[in-house]
Amino acid sequence: MESDGMIRASGHDRTCQKRGHPLSKTRGWVIEGAAHQGASDMKIASFNINGIKARHQALCDWLDEADADVVLLQEIKSQDAGFPAEPFEDRGYNIETHGQKGFNGVAILSRRPLEDISRGLPGDDSDTQARWIEATVTGDSGAVRVCGLYLPNGNPAPGPKYDYKLDWMERLRARARELLNAEEPALMAGDYNVIPAPEDARNPEAWADDALALPETRAAWRRIVNLGFTDAFRARHPGSGHYTFWDYQAGAWQRDNGIRIDHFLLTPQAADLLTDCQIDKHVRGRDKPSDHVPVWITLDI
Repeated sequence: MESDGMIRASGHDRTCQKRGHPLSKTRGWVIEGAAHQGASDMKIASFNINGIKARHQALCDWLDEADADVVLLQEIKSQDAGFPAEPFEDRGYNIETHGQKGFNGVAILSRRPLEDISRGLPGDDSDTQARWIEATVTGDSGAVRVCGLYLPNGNPAPGPKYDYKLDWMERLRARARELLNAEEPALMAGDYNVIPAPEDARNPEAWADDALALPETRAAWRRIVNLGFTDAFRARHPGSGHYTFWDYQAGAWQRDNGIRIDHFLLTPQAADLLTDCQIDKHVRGRDKPSDHVPVWITLDI
């Protein structure tokens, strides 16, 4: 879903009535006493929710069972001021968004304070699409830089939308290199709109001419990973049959005709802390689901 002329998020402009206090006019809220109580592992999830207003209850239901410390959301499809914050505040989450009306949009929910928040992927000041947000989260024994992303789809390809996708991936590679050079725990997670290899699709032939699987797309993906990142899911689960997206059409879910396009890429310092990575596939079978499901990792931090 591509759109022109969308604003770069200015953050929430209203005060949280129930918890905490506004961090600033252009930020989210600091929720007092929101640090997660429990084991030292930090659970960080990524979830393309496909419309926060339509699926906030589905997200809340998953949060109640998943007990995630940090959640990176994509396709919130909401301006910042319209983000339905209260259900997440009531569950103890701090909120930071980078949204736009009706399209795209990313957000971070965190039970721990979010520091040094940045919105928008560097490298092109003219790019107004809301696709990147990052912040630092401190755990019991250290901090991790979390970067949430919604990479452009790129279809139809060839064409200007595909050109934008490849340009965006090159900017992502530049930011990825900076994260590596910092030599600290960091991750880039979200809906990459990239099928990295044939084993990441139930029917790879059907995607051969799609922007998600074109050779140029996969080459751009490898250029990022090969800088020194770990694909967290593949580090724990080799082989085929693992998917994060099933189209709403043609009975894709019922036939398990899925693709794996939601990923966690970890710096070496974060990969050393990785204790688990899973896909919550069952969420796709619920009422009014997103076409994506959550992916999550745990870090010993």
